[in-house]
This record gives sequence, C-alpha cells and structure tokens, in this order.
Amino acid sequence: MAQLDTQAKLAILADAAKYDASCASSGTSNRDSRGGKGVGSSEGMGICHAYAPDGRCISLLKILLTNSCIFDCHYCINRKSSNVRRARFTAEEVVKLTLAFYKRNYIEGLFLSSGIIRSSNYTMEQLVEVARSLREDHDFRGYIHLKTIPDADPELVRQAGLHADRVSINVELPTAEGLTRLAPEKSERQIEGAMGSMKGAIVDAKDASKRFRSAPRFAPAGQSTQMIVGADSANDRDIVNRASQLYGRFDLRRVYYSAFSPIPDASAVLPLKRPPLMREHRLYQSDWLMRFYGFTPTEVGAAAEDNGMLPLDIDPKLAWALKFREQFPVDVNRASKEQLLRIPGLGTKAVSRILSSRRLRKLRLDDVGRLTVSIAKVRPFIVTADWRPTLLTDRADLHTMLRPKTEQLELFSAAA
Repeated sequence: MAQLDTQAKLAILADAAKYDASCASSGTSNRDSRGGKGVGSSEGMGICHAYAPDGRCISLLKILLTNSCIFDCHYCINRKSSNVRRARFTAEEVVKLTLAFYKRNYIEGLFLSSGIIRSSNYTMEQLVEVARSLREDHDFRGYIHLKTIPDADPELVRQAGLHADRVSINVELPTAEGLTRLAPEKSERQIEGAMGSMKGAIVDAKDASKRFRSAPRFAPAGQSTQMIVGADSANDRDIVNRASQLYGRFDLRRVYYSAFSPIPDASAVLPLKRPPLMREHRLYQSDWLMRFYGFTPTEVGAAAEDNGMLPLDIDPKLAWALKFREQFPVDVNRASKEQLLRIPGLGTKAVSRILSSRRLRKLRLDDVGRLTVSIAKVRPFIVTADWRPTLLTDRADLHTMLRPKTEQLELFSAAA
C-alpha cells in the first residue's frame, strides 16, 4: 500500500464509509464537558440533526479504519477482489482526527467501521483501541458508534460495548439464501449469535446499573443493524418480516435499510442497476408503522402488491387503508387511539392533539385541519361533527385522487 498523507486517507476512507446508513445517535446517555472536564458532548445541536439530501446523517465523523478486506462479498466495493484504491488509518490517527474535527465544531461524535484485515480479532482490537483511547486517554465524552465483527472474540466485543454508545452488527441481506449466495464467507447463525450475545450483555448491564451505582455503562444507545435492499431477490414483504423478527429477538434500536448501489467491476450475480431510492423510503415508513403505529408485519405486508413490493407512488399506510376500506370512515370524536393512528395523513402528534382537543368539545373538519398537515388526505377516511364522506371513501379513483402529483422541478427557479 502506497504511503498516503492523512488528507488522502480521509478522502478514501470517508467515501468508502458512505454505504453504511446506520449512523444515527439517538438513545445514548447525556454527557458534556461544561464542567471543565473532558472533551466533547453527546448532546446539543449538530448531533443527529444534520442530514444529507438522501436522509443519511452527516453530524458524525464517519469513516472506515481501512477499506482493505480479506473477505470477498459480491455486493461490497471494498471486497478483496475489488479494484479500488486502498488506505488504512492507525488507531492513533483516528483518535487525532476525531479530536481535531470536534474542536473545530465540525462533528459531535464518531462512527467507525472497517474492512477485515489480518483477522477478525486483529481488526476488532484496533476498533476497540480507538474508542478506549478517546475515552480513557482524552476523556472524550462525545458519541461513539462502533461496528463490531460477528466472529471476533466475545471479550473484544464486550470491550467495544464498554467504550461505545452504540454498537451494530450488520445482517447484510434480508434472507439466509441471499447471504449464502452473495457473502459465502459470512454466516447468518454467526451474525445472529453475536447479536444475541450483545443483547444479553446490554440487558445485564441495565440490570446491574439498577442495583449498583458504580456499575459501568454498556452500549447505552443499544444496538442496531442494516440490510442491503435490492442486491438479492427479497421483496418488501420479506424485508418487513425479517425486520420485525430482528426487533423482537434482539431488542434492536433501529433496523436501517440501504439501497444497493452498483459497484465497479461488479460480479455477474448482482443486478445491473440500483433499486429506486423511494423503495428504501417506503421501507423506512413501514418500519415506522410497526414501531409507532401499532401495525403488525402481516398488516404492513398486506399493503404490498401481488409481487410483494410496496407501491412507490403512495405511502404504505395509505396503501393499507385503500385495501381495507371497510375499516373506514373513523369518527375522530369517538375512535380509540389505535383506530386514529391508522388514518392516512394523521401522525402520532396529530392523534395526540385530537385526543386532547376532543375532551373539550366536538371536533369539526376545520379543527382536524388545524391539527394535521394536509386535510385533503384525511377527509375520505374520517367523520367529524360536521363532515361525513358518504361515498367518497368507496370511490374507485380514490387512489388517483390521493396520489401525490408529479412535478418537474426547475434547476434555476429559486434564482428568479
């Protein structure tokens, strides 16, 4: 590997890290250095509040330790057989970069992953050393997210949890068949075993903290994972079911979805083009329905079309409502919270406001309009004191009426 300066390494390894979407920092414990002790903060403006246009968080220093790898996963641009420029940071260089970026107010934390070099244990040792040095040598109190390696020694993974706010282990692909086909050196059993061990360690640490004041914190922001969407034949229904299983079995904070991106010199087993980014967005909306709106995986799957794919032109909640019109209209003055959460166009905040407001008086249509973003989407599915949709809910062209209008954006319209 040619000798590169820090700036050249950063350009290569920051770009290589862009394919990992799971860098949010919610859920960690609050720490800061306002008392004159330590460096950094895990709260305040900048952390997990700045996003790129495609929705990815940009508030963390997000890099790989190295993009060299001994594995040859077909979908990965950093695979062993890939013809890309390689670079590698030392643990000390990552520590210095993190501190320098923080002191310039560029970041509020670190997201660190890596290709596998030499062995899984050696790579995991380097990742842990970065977090250890930041915490112990520099009293860094900002956010740290470490990607752990499933087949690394459990003690190394445990040390990662002692220094990091969040740890994550990527399941990579939605199905075992896809993983075997596209990443034969990885094992679903091994990945899930590591996730199960991490879950147990987090639960034990929480229990210890309740009983002992001096108990060390352990991954207070929990663990997350990521699935690549569109690299294999899994449809949206498969992905939703898999995500639900992961939440239930491993108490994950988040499952992230990353649309597959075609890579140079790609293997013949990969698709030739990436899936639409809207598919990734619909999966995140489905994830929200299960986590915050009380939908089951089966109900979300029922919103999909016959091929198992969620419609791209409307959101999953509206797709479900159009398929199950017998559930509507819903009387906003009498319905339960669970029924209100299923109305297209009503979010959790709007439902809370409706529940509070109707204690004071009967709600009219214009009242609901003031409590939500768009009354047009809501009208066909609700009954108020002065409104009943009559035949509107059953109209054959309701899908077309509620589908967002397609607009051609103008590049220089803002300049006028």
